Amino acid sequence: MKKLLFITLLFLSLVLAACGSGEGATDASGEDESWEPEESIEIVAPAGAGGGWDTTARMVAQVLGEEGMIEENIGVVNKTGGGGAVGWSYIANYEGDPHKLFVASPPIILIPLNGQSEYGHEDFTPLSNLIADYGAFAVREDAEWDNLEELFADMKDDPESVTVVGESAPGSMDHIQFVQIAKAAGVDITKIKYVSAQDGESLTQLLNGSVDVYSTGMAETVEQVKADNIKVLGITAPERLEGEVIEDFPTAIEQGIDETFVNWRGFFGPPDMDEASIAYYEDKFKELSDSEAFAEIRDQFGWDEEYMGHEEYKAFLDEQKEEVQVLLDDLGLNNE
Repeated sequence: MKKLLFITLLFLSLVLAACGSGEGATDASGEDESWEPEESIEIVAPAGAGGGWDTTARMVAQVLGEEGMIEENIGVVNKTGGGGAVGWSYIANYEGDPHKLFVASPPIILIPLNGQSEYGHEDFTPLSNLIADYGAFAVREDAEWDNLEELFADMKDDPESVTVVGESAPGSMDHIQFVQIAKAAGVDITKIKYVSAQDGESLTQLLNGSVDVYSTGMAETVEQVKADNIKVLGITAPERLEGEVIEDFPTAIEQGIDETFVNWRGFFGPPDMDEASIAYYEDKFKELSDSEAFAEIRDQFGWDEEYMGHEEYKAFLDEQKEEVQVLLDDLGLNNE
Protein backbone atom coordinates (compact mmCIF):
# COMPACT_ATOMS: atom_id res chain seq x y z
CA MET A 1 0.00 0.00 0.00
CA LYS A 2 2.78 2.41 0.94
CA LYS A 3 4.61 1.52 -2.27
CA LEU A 4 1.49 2.31 -4.33
CA LEU A 5 1.06 5.67 -2.56
CA PHE A 6 4.70 6.57 -3.19
CA ILE A 7 4.41 5.78 -6.91
CA THR A 8 1.19 7.83 -7.17
CA LEU A 9 2.80 10.87 -5.51
CA LEU A 10 5.88 10.56 -7.70
CA PHE A 11 3.72 10.45 -10.83
CA LEU A 12 1.79 13.56 -9.76
CA SER A 13 4.96 15.50 -9.03
CA LEU A 14 6.38 14.70 -12.46
CA VAL A 15 3.15 15.80 -14.15
CA LEU A 16 3.12 19.10 -12.24
CA ALA A 17 6.79 19.72 -13.05
CA ALA A 18 6.15 19.11 -16.74
CA CYS A 19 3.20 21.52 -16.73
CA GLY A 20 5.32 24.22 -15.14
CA SER A 21 8.27 23.94 -17.50
CA GLY A 22 6.62 24.62 -20.85
CA GLU A 23 6.05 27.84 -22.80
CA GLY A 24 2.88 28.47 -20.86
CA ALA A 25 4.75 28.88 -17.54
CA THR A 26 3.03 31.11 -15.06
CA ASP A 27 4.19 33.16 -12.10
CA ALA A 28 2.93 32.87 -8.54
CA SER A 29 -0.12 34.98 -9.32
CA GLY A 30 -1.14 32.66 -12.17
CA GLU A 31 -0.34 35.26 -14.84
CA ASP A 32 1.70 34.43 -17.94
CA GLU A 33 5.33 35.51 -17.50
CA SER A 34 5.92 36.11 -21.22
CA TRP A 35 4.21 38.38 -23.73
CA GLU A 36 4.14 38.76 -27.50
CA PRO A 37 2.14 41.21 -29.63
CA GLU A 38 -1.26 39.94 -30.71
CA GLU A 39 -2.06 42.67 -33.23
CA SER A 40 -0.31 45.26 -35.41
CA ILE A 41 2.09 47.60 -33.65
CA GLU A 42 1.81 51.34 -34.18
CA ILE A 43 4.90 53.54 -33.80
CA VAL A 44 4.18 57.26 -33.50
CA ALA A 45 6.65 59.81 -34.85
CA PRO A 46 5.53 63.01 -33.06
CA ALA A 47 6.55 65.23 -36.00
CA GLY A 48 6.28 65.45 -39.77
CA ALA A 49 7.89 63.24 -42.38
CA GLY A 50 11.61 63.44 -43.03
CA GLY A 51 12.84 64.59 -39.62
CA GLY A 52 14.87 62.69 -37.05
CA TRP A 53 11.91 61.12 -35.25
CA ASP A 54 10.24 60.06 -38.47
CA THR A 55 13.42 58.64 -39.99
CA THR A 56 14.29 56.73 -36.82
CA ALA A 57 10.79 55.27 -36.48
CA ARG A 58 10.67 54.14 -40.10
CA MET A 59 14.17 52.64 -40.13
CA VAL A 60 13.48 50.74 -36.90
CA ALA A 61 10.14 49.43 -38.20
CA GLN A 62 11.79 48.41 -41.45
CA VAL A 63 14.59 46.40 -39.83
CA LEU A 64 12.36 44.78 -37.21
CA GLY A 65 10.07 43.58 -39.99
CA GLU A 66 12.53 42.67 -42.72
CA GLU A 67 14.82 40.79 -40.34
CA GLY A 68 11.90 38.86 -38.86
CA MET A 69 12.51 40.11 -35.33
CA ILE A 70 8.81 40.93 -34.91
CA GLU A 71 6.24 39.00 -36.93
CA GLU A 72 3.28 41.35 -36.46
CA ASN A 73 2.92 44.30 -38.85
CA ILE A 74 4.52 47.53 -37.70
CA GLY A 75 3.08 50.83 -38.94
CA VAL A 76 4.49 54.33 -38.50
CA VAL A 77 2.14 57.31 -38.14
CA ASN A 78 3.00 61.00 -37.87
CA LYS A 79 1.33 63.09 -35.16
CA THR A 80 2.57 66.64 -35.65
CA GLY A 81 2.32 69.69 -33.43
CA GLY A 82 3.54 71.23 -30.22
CA GLY A 83 7.14 70.11 -30.68
CA GLY A 84 6.01 66.55 -29.96
CA ALA A 85 3.24 67.32 -27.46
CA VAL A 86 0.42 66.26 -29.81
CA GLY A 87 1.95 62.83 -30.30
CA TRP A 88 2.57 62.36 -26.57
CA SER A 89 -1.00 63.33 -25.76
CA TYR A 90 -2.22 60.73 -28.25
CA ILE A 91 -0.17 57.92 -26.70
CA ALA A 92 -1.21 58.91 -23.17
CA ASN A 93 -4.77 57.82 -24.03
CA TYR A 94 -3.63 54.20 -24.49
CA GLU A 95 -2.63 53.43 -20.93
CA GLY A 96 -1.08 49.98 -20.62
CA ASP A 97 -1.46 49.15 -24.34
CA PRO A 98 1.76 47.47 -25.49
CA HIS A 99 0.86 47.84 -29.16
CA LYS A 100 1.36 51.63 -29.13
CA LEU A 101 4.93 52.99 -29.11
CA PHE A 102 6.60 56.28 -29.92
CA VAL A 103 10.08 57.57 -30.62
CA ALA A 104 11.46 60.42 -28.54
CA SER A 105 14.58 62.48 -27.85
CA PRO A 106 15.50 65.47 -25.59
CA PRO A 107 12.33 67.49 -26.41
CA ILE A 108 10.29 65.11 -24.24
CA ILE A 109 12.25 66.62 -21.35
CA LEU A 110 12.60 70.16 -22.69
CA ILE A 111 9.05 70.83 -23.89
CA PRO A 112 7.31 70.00 -20.55
CA LEU A 113 9.84 72.10 -18.64
CA ASN A 114 9.00 75.00 -20.95
CA GLY A 115 5.34 74.60 -20.02
CA GLN A 116 4.37 73.59 -23.56
CA SER A 117 3.17 70.07 -22.68
CA GLU A 118 1.43 68.51 -19.71
CA TYR A 119 3.25 65.24 -20.41
CA GLY A 120 6.89 64.46 -19.74
CA HIS A 121 9.07 61.37 -19.84
CA GLU A 122 7.85 60.30 -16.38
CA ASP A 123 4.32 59.89 -17.75
CA PHE A 124 5.34 57.11 -20.15
CA THR A 125 7.21 53.81 -20.11
CA PRO A 126 10.82 54.12 -21.32
CA LEU A 127 11.72 50.93 -23.20
CA SER A 128 15.13 51.30 -24.82
CA ASN A 129 17.39 53.99 -26.21
CA LEU A 130 18.98 53.11 -29.55
CA ILE A 131 21.11 55.87 -31.01
CA ALA A 132 23.03 59.07 -30.36
CA ASP A 133 22.94 61.91 -32.84
CA TYR A 134 24.72 65.25 -32.53
CA GLY A 135 24.20 68.93 -33.20
CA ALA A 136 26.11 71.12 -35.65
CA PHE A 137 26.65 74.88 -35.80
CA ALA A 138 26.90 76.17 -39.35
CA VAL A 139 27.47 79.54 -41.00
CA ARG A 140 27.52 80.74 -44.59
CA GLU A 141 30.57 79.73 -46.59
CA ASP A 142 31.67 83.37 -46.77
CA ALA A 143 31.13 84.09 -43.05
CA GLU A 144 33.92 85.80 -41.11
CA TRP A 145 34.32 82.88 -38.66
CA ASP A 146 36.18 79.68 -39.46
CA ASN A 147 35.79 77.93 -36.12
CA LEU A 148 33.91 78.08 -32.82
CA GLU A 149 36.77 79.84 -31.06
CA GLU A 150 36.39 82.86 -33.36
CA LEU A 151 32.59 82.85 -33.13
CA PHE A 152 32.48 82.65 -29.35
CA ALA A 153 35.24 85.25 -28.97
CA ASP A 154 32.96 87.75 -30.72
CA MET A 155 29.96 86.59 -28.73
CA LYS A 156 31.78 87.02 -25.42
CA ASP A 157 32.49 90.63 -26.37
CA ASP A 158 28.93 91.26 -27.62
CA PRO A 159 26.49 88.31 -27.40
CA GLU A 160 23.69 90.24 -29.09
CA SER A 161 25.79 90.92 -32.20
CA VAL A 162 25.18 87.36 -33.41
CA THR A 163 21.76 85.89 -34.28
CA VAL A 164 21.29 82.14 -34.00
CA VAL A 165 18.49 80.32 -35.80
CA GLY A 166 17.01 76.88 -35.23
CA GLU A 167 13.84 75.02 -36.09
CA SER A 168 12.82 74.23 -32.52
CA ALA A 169 11.07 76.53 -30.07
CA PRO A 170 13.04 78.62 -27.57
CA GLY A 171 14.14 76.31 -24.79
CA SER A 172 14.00 73.22 -26.99
CA MET A 173 16.55 71.21 -28.94
CA ASP A 174 18.30 73.56 -31.39
CA HIS A 175 18.32 76.38 -28.87
CA ILE A 176 19.56 74.37 -25.90
CA GLN A 177 22.35 72.54 -27.74
CA PHE A 178 23.81 75.89 -28.81
CA VAL A 179 23.36 77.44 -25.36
CA GLN A 180 25.03 74.49 -23.63
CA ILE A 181 28.17 74.78 -25.77
CA ALA A 182 28.19 78.59 -25.65
CA LYS A 183 27.93 78.58 -21.86
CA ALA A 184 30.95 76.29 -21.60
CA ALA A 185 32.82 78.71 -23.88
CA GLY A 186 32.13 81.59 -21.51
CA VAL A 187 29.34 83.38 -23.40
CA ASP A 188 26.59 85.16 -21.43
CA ILE A 189 23.75 82.91 -22.55
CA THR A 190 21.04 85.23 -21.21
CA LYS A 191 21.90 87.67 -24.00
CA ILE A 192 22.04 85.26 -26.93
CA LYS A 193 19.63 86.18 -29.74
CA TYR A 194 17.84 83.02 -30.79
CA VAL A 195 15.27 82.94 -33.59
CA SER A 196 12.82 80.06 -33.86
CA ALA A 197 11.97 79.17 -37.46
CA GLN A 198 9.54 76.31 -36.98
CA ASP A 199 8.31 76.75 -40.54
CA GLY A 200 11.49 75.08 -41.78
CA GLU A 201 13.01 78.30 -43.13
CA SER A 202 16.16 78.22 -40.97
CA LEU A 203 18.54 77.42 -43.80
CA THR A 204 16.92 79.99 -46.06
CA GLN A 205 17.40 82.65 -43.40
CA LEU A 206 21.05 81.69 -43.01
CA LEU A 207 21.75 81.78 -46.73
CA ASN A 208 20.00 85.13 -47.30
CA GLY A 209 21.90 86.75 -44.45
CA SER A 210 18.95 87.28 -42.08
CA VAL A 211 20.75 85.29 -39.35
CA ASP A 212 24.36 84.43 -38.63
CA VAL A 213 24.47 80.89 -37.21
CA TYR A 214 22.35 77.80 -37.89
CA SER A 215 21.97 75.36 -34.98
CA THR A 216 20.74 72.04 -36.32
CA GLY A 217 21.31 68.31 -36.55
CA MET A 218 24.60 67.23 -38.05
CA ALA A 219 23.02 65.24 -40.87
CA GLU A 220 21.02 68.28 -42.01
CA THR A 221 24.22 70.12 -42.95
CA VAL A 222 25.93 67.55 -45.18
CA GLU A 223 24.37 68.35 -48.57
CA GLN A 224 24.79 72.10 -48.11
CA VAL A 225 28.45 71.63 -47.18
CA LYS A 226 28.93 69.51 -50.31
CA ALA A 227 27.39 72.35 -52.34
CA ASP A 228 29.81 74.87 -50.73
CA ASN A 229 26.89 76.92 -49.39
CA ILE A 230 27.75 76.60 -45.71
CA LYS A 231 30.59 75.55 -43.43
CA VAL A 232 30.28 73.76 -40.11
CA LEU A 233 32.23 75.46 -37.32
CA GLY A 234 31.77 72.64 -34.86
CA ILE A 235 29.70 69.69 -33.70
CA THR A 236 28.58 68.58 -30.25
CA ALA A 237 29.96 65.02 -30.40
CA PRO A 238 32.63 63.85 -27.93
CA GLU A 239 34.99 62.99 -30.81
CA ARG A 240 35.15 63.24 -34.59
CA LEU A 241 32.82 60.95 -36.46
CA GLU A 242 33.51 58.70 -39.41
CA GLY A 243 31.90 59.18 -42.79
CA GLU A 244 32.07 61.24 -45.94
CA VAL A 245 31.99 64.99 -45.18
CA ILE A 246 31.18 64.58 -41.47
CA GLU A 247 34.71 63.33 -40.76
CA ASP A 248 35.85 66.90 -41.50
CA PHE A 249 33.57 68.46 -38.88
CA PRO A 250 35.60 69.53 -35.80
CA THR A 251 34.17 68.95 -32.35
CA ALA A 252 33.73 71.67 -29.75
CA ILE A 253 36.02 69.69 -27.45
CA GLU A 254 38.97 69.76 -29.84
CA GLN A 255 38.50 73.54 -30.01
CA GLY A 256 39.03 73.87 -26.27
CA ILE A 257 35.37 73.81 -25.19
CA ASP A 258 34.89 71.01 -22.69
CA GLU A 259 31.24 70.23 -23.42
CA THR A 260 29.05 67.96 -25.56
CA PHE A 261 25.38 67.64 -26.38
CA VAL A 262 23.91 64.26 -27.25
CA ASN A 263 20.67 64.02 -29.16
CA TRP A 264 19.77 60.58 -27.82
CA ARG A 265 16.86 58.86 -29.49
CA GLY A 266 14.85 55.91 -28.20
CA PHE A 267 11.45 54.34 -27.75
CA PHE A 268 8.68 54.64 -25.19
CA GLY A 269 5.36 53.00 -24.56
CA PRO A 270 2.16 54.29 -22.92
CA PRO A 271 1.85 54.70 -19.16
CA ASP A 272 1.73 51.58 -16.97
CA MET A 273 2.96 48.92 -19.38
CA ASP A 274 3.41 45.60 -17.60
CA GLU A 275 6.79 43.98 -16.95
CA ALA A 276 6.29 41.22 -19.54
CA SER A 277 5.73 43.63 -22.44
CA ILE A 278 8.59 45.86 -21.27
CA ALA A 279 10.92 42.84 -21.26
CA TYR A 280 9.73 41.83 -24.74
CA TYR A 281 10.53 45.20 -26.31
CA GLU A 282 13.78 45.54 -24.37
CA ASP A 283 14.96 42.24 -25.90
CA LYS A 284 13.77 43.15 -29.41
CA PHE A 285 15.43 46.55 -29.39
CA LYS A 286 18.68 45.00 -28.14
CA GLU A 287 18.52 42.45 -30.97
CA LEU A 288 17.89 45.31 -33.39
CA SER A 289 20.77 47.39 -32.03
CA ASP A 290 23.19 44.46 -32.32
CA SER A 291 22.16 43.56 -35.88
CA GLU A 292 24.27 44.20 -38.97
CA ALA A 293 21.21 45.58 -40.74
CA PHE A 294 20.76 48.37 -38.21
CA ALA A 295 24.52 49.02 -38.08
CA GLU A 296 24.28 49.86 -41.78
CA ILE A 297 21.40 52.23 -41.06
CA ARG A 298 23.47 53.97 -38.37
CA ASP A 299 26.36 54.40 -40.80
CA GLN A 300 24.02 55.73 -43.46
CA PHE A 301 22.70 58.52 -41.23
CA GLY A 302 25.81 59.19 -39.15
CA TRP A 303 24.24 57.90 -35.92
CA ASP A 304 26.23 56.41 -33.05
CA GLU A 305 25.15 53.22 -31.26
CA GLU A 306 23.77 54.13 -27.82
CA TYR A 307 21.69 51.24 -26.50
CA MET A 308 20.15 51.46 -23.04
CA GLY A 309 17.67 49.05 -21.52
CA HIS A 310 14.60 50.01 -19.53
CA GLU A 311 16.12 50.66 -16.09
CA GLU A 312 19.29 52.35 -17.38
CA TYR A 313 17.24 54.52 -19.74
CA LYS A 314 14.89 55.57 -16.96
CA ALA A 315 17.79 56.65 -14.72
CA PHE A 316 19.47 58.44 -17.63
CA LEU A 317 16.32 60.45 -18.39
CA ASP A 318 16.03 61.60 -14.79
CA GLU A 319 19.65 62.78 -14.85
CA GLN A 320 19.11 64.57 -18.14
CA LYS A 321 16.16 66.44 -16.69
CA GLU A 322 18.22 67.71 -13.77
CA GLU A 323 20.96 68.98 -16.09
CA VAL A 324 18.54 70.71 -18.46
CA GLN A 325 16.68 72.39 -15.61
CA VAL A 326 19.85 74.30 -14.73
CA LEU A 327 20.16 75.70 -18.26
CA LEU A 328 16.49 76.63 -18.46
CA ASP A 329 16.70 78.31 -15.05
CA ASP A 330 19.62 80.38 -16.35
CA LEU A 331 17.53 81.37 -19.37
CA GLY A 332 14.39 82.03 -17.33
CA LEU A 333 12.49 79.41 -19.34
CA ASN A 334 11.78 76.78 -16.70
CA ASN A 335 8.03 76.83 -16.08
CA GLU A 336 7.84 73.70 -13.96
